[in-house]
Amino acid sequence: MPGPKPLDPSSSPRAMLGAELRHKREEAGLTQEELGRPLFVSGSFIGQLEAGTRRMQMEYAVKMDEILETDGYFARNCEAATKSKYPDHFSEAAEAEAMATAIRQYAPSLIPGLLQTEAYARAVFRAYQPTATEDVIDKLVAARLERAQLLDHPTTPLLWVVLDEPVLRRRVGGRVAMAEALRHIAALARQHRIIAQVLPFAAGAHASLHGSLKLMAFTDAPPLAYVDGLGVGKLLDDPATVSRHELTYDLIGASALSPQESLALIESVAEDYAHEDQP
Repeated sequence: MPGPKPLDPSSSPRAMLGAELRHKREEAGLTQEELGRPLFVSGSFIGQLEAGTRRMQMEYAVKMDEILETDGYFARNCEAATKSKYPDHFSEAAEAEAMATAIRQYAPSLIPGLLQTEAYARAVFRAYQPTATEDVIDKLVAARLERAQLLDHPTTPLLWVVLDEPVLRRRVGGRVAMAEALRHIAALARQHRIIAQVLPFAAGAHASLHGSLKLMAFTDAPPLAYVDGLGVGKLLDDPATVSRHELTYDLIGASALSPQESLALIESVAEDYAHEDQP
């Protein structure tokens, strides 16, 4: 059986901590499960810390310094590894997203962040923060567009989205912004960079009426699921929970239009916006 993937400590502060954690754990002769036990976390969680797909919290850093006798190393370096340009409830998910080999996402009301255009993202953030200064909105938009650069790579990560039909019909930013946003999604689909499906109104009740869902897969760490709401988000790593969410996504995809039918609908709605008479 192949050993764990070599880590690149220079790639980020979290990768540095993860590489050192693996080294110290193995030096101490502990398995991931054995290290996780006194921390009340699973062995897979330790594996995700080592791979850099999960953020190390200070409470874990302090405890690891005690267990591994590392003289405060993890506590001292934890703060740098936890800094993020994203909101607290989303920062871990955004950082994991950047390391994922595959992302599958169901979007019930908005175009996913990785697929948003500048005008669409600006309208979303302005709606969230109607009294914010332009400088604040500019920074939020810039961070979102920077995330979207993940798709600059021709093949990785695989991105498969299922858009509920309200995503196409909700006028975020007006008709011009919507036409641009939907054409952007259609272009990525035609370039075979993403897989996009639409879940039509006609599908009726479906497996994720409760809200959005994102699944992330990694080369050297267990998969993660991310669910969110208004100002809150949760990254899930429990294998049974992730498996249940994977089934949910599969059921949604089975109820959605095929990628070809979805592309035709997306382009049709985009044309409707583009040629709609000005009020």
